[in-house]
Amino acid sequence: MESERTVNVTAKYLDALRKAVGLYIDPETAIVEWVYAQTLDPYGDDPNLPAEYRQVGRENFARWPNNDVWVWFGDLPEATRDALWQKHKSELAFPAGLPLECLMANRNDA
Repeated sequence: MESERTVNVTAKYLDALRKAVGLYIDPETAIVEWVYAQTLDPYGDDPNLPAEYRQVGRENFARWPNNDVWVWFGDLPEATRDALWQKHKSELAFPAGLPLECLMANRNDA
């Protein structure tokens, strides 16, 4: 029977890994999603995040198709992030999924 290995992974290593994966995300084929997450710890890696830094907001993530490594938009190259936003802003913008016409119809221009 083969024994399983346990490896300790540092936050610094995870940050570098996610940024490296982000370099290969193609905006044309990427899958995007938004979730509510800690804005200063979007991956939820820091168990010691001080209470005064714990604020939740909408955070955007992307991944390759057929891959389960989600990369926060803040860890993507700027050009990739901008292209993903342009392509998927109707899914990612708040309130997600509502056409601009619906939002504009409820404006008070008086």
